[in-house]
Amino acid sequence: MSIRLYVGNLPKELERKELETVFAEFDDTVSTKVITDRKTGKCRGFGFVTVKSDEQADELIEKFNGFVIRDSAIKIEKALPRSKGKEDGAQGDEAPSAVSTAPAPTTRRSGGGKGGSKAKGARSSGDSDSVQPDPRWAQDLEKLKQMLSAQTANS
Repeated sequence: MSIRLYVGNLPKELERKELETVFAEFDDTVSTKVITDRKTGKCRGFGFVTVKSDEQADELIEKFNGFVIRDSAIKIEKALPRSKGKEDGAQGDEAPSAVSTAPAPTTRRSGGGKGGSKAKGARSSGDSDSVQPDPRWAQDLEKLKQMLSAQTANS
């Protein structure tokens, strides 16, 4: 079973051959892939390394995490599984994203403007409770609300 590792903080000028030479000293069965921008052909700052076992993956992470390539200390971690539901062309070329349980922020748009129609995806209810704040910012939002109410009470 092969294990895929995410390699981040790669320099933009890096090419696959350079990354291969870095990991070739570890084991010649290691395969590398540098993710490049379609328009410029330059490295997007990350890539992937595939090894044959969990033990090899752990050794490689321990040995090369923080390794400096062209003045950039690389970050290596086990890659997250590919998410389903993406378009076929973009599946393998995305960096793993941080796992977050927080909902995506939502915005309200007013219906005023050209044509007078509501923006796509805008809610039609007038409840201010219908939009929940991002839980990561809820505490700060509550402080801001209190400051605003204190300020308007003083005015």
